[in-house]
Amino acid sequence: MSSNLSVKNVPEPMLVALRARAARNHRSLQGELMSILEAAVSAQGQAAPDATAYRGAADSMDKISIEALAAHAKQLFPKGTPSSADDLRAMRDNRSS
Repeated sequence: MSSNLSVKNVPEPMLVALRARAARNHRSLQGELMSILEAAVSAQGQAAPDATAYRGAADSMDKISIEALAAHAKQLFPKGTPSSADDLRAMRDNRSS
């Protein structure tokens, strides 16, 4: 089971520093905060069972090159993906009818 945490009244300088740290580490702010929490827990000898399970998909994608991502997409969708333009036109036409 997972839970959401909320930190209130974060001083602006700390928020700016956290955002800068997240950018340096190629993470979202959420991902950076999770990394800090994981490090704090493991430093106390209470490592999370599977630390990577706590990170969002975006964080794992930060560590893949655009070339590798494109190759993976070609494996998943060898024929490409259908254009959404046709779907949008059909939705628009159904609304106006």
